[in-house]
Amino acid sequence: MLKLLIISLAFIAHIWSHADYSTARLAMEDTANPLMLVSTSEGPIYIEMLTAEAPNNVARFVDLTEGEVALTAGDSNTTISPRYYNDSRFHRVVPNFIIQAGSQDHQAYGSTLDYLADEINASALGLDQLPVVLAAGEINPILNVGSQRVFARRVLEPLYRHLQIDSREQLETEETTILESLQSLTVMMLYKYEGYSYQNRYPTRALTRGIVALANDGPNKNGPEFFISLRDAPWLNGRHTVIGRVVEGMDIADRIGRKSIHPDTPDPESSRIYSIRRLN
Repeated sequence: MLKLLIISLAFIAHIWSHADYSTARLAMEDTANPLMLVSTSEGPIYIEMLTAEAPNNVARFVDLTEGEVALTAGDSNTTISPRYYNDSRFHRVVPNFIIQAGSQDHQAYGSTLDYLADEINASALGLDQLPVVLAAGEINPILNVGSQRVFARRVLEPLYRHLQIDSREQLETEETTILESLQSLTVMMLYKYEGYSYQNRYPTRALTRGIVALANDGPNKNGPEFFISLRDAPWLNGRHTVIGRVVEGMDIADRIGRKSIHPDTPDPESSRIYSIRRLN
């Protein structure tokens, strides 16, 4: 009787898995795109990779999952090609915001991957039309600037560098130029002053709920680390390369996102990624 029950449960699990795959394929925008299965300790998440929007970054993500990227093992000169994300964890979780995985700091492999350039179309996101300072004088909320200190760091410092202003005397003599530049400044221009570069060859979509994007250490510093957005996050638009979208399993992502996990204090109970593999 017990053996029959086990067989029945295995059959039901197979049916459920097949149903998830079927519904995931139906939800894809283009079935020619890679469909990835992220098997986690909380359940499966299916991700459609957006090849047409970030071809270089998508290709390396898929290569990492398939063991096609050579890494150096530890301090030795031994070269290995692991399935990079297998048996890793979501090392950073911010409830109602993101779940993040893939950090090289939380892997057993000692080598560091080369950075890939951003593949972001800021004009497609409308950032070239968004003023930093609104008509009424408020700072555009998309910048998520909550204090004068943050405004100085996020807006004024990049603007001063662009205008080559580096002294108090220049601040006084160039006050009119500064004000005029600030009034005409768009979000895209500001991000360019920070070092971001953009392209118009490929489309880019906004960071909304269910979008998969690459974490980075700044402009053109895309490694293997990625996150799934649990909510719309317009303040991230133009700053992260989008590589995919969840087509099935957002309930699993939400479940993973319930408990806050800080990357500096690893939690042994954080959700695990058993494997990421391509299904098509």
